[in-house]
Amino acid sequence: MIEAGSRVTGRVQGVGFRWWTRSLANRLGVSGTVRNLPDGAVVVHARASEARLDELRAQLAKGPPGALVDAVEPLPFSGDGFRDGEFAIIR
Repeated sequence: MIEAGSRVTGRVQGVGFRWWTRSLANRLGVSGTVRNLPDGAVVVHARASEARLDELRAQLAKGPPGALVDAVEPLPFSGDGFRDGEFAIIR
């Protein structure tokens, strides 16, 4: 298992991005968290196999219908609010 953080920018708030990310992560078997930032970005912290994290990042770059992703930037992993085996939306 490896850990990674991502900062997603663009039109990613107000379009169901966090709910979509949680659903995607659950389908992929990825543990982690997703939260909105005050600057309009979304931050994702995840733990899974390298292949599953690669798929998560690829899908984050596309986003759900209604989103317009500009970039997915790497961040250091943070375990804040993290529970292994779960993917949670942090408010």
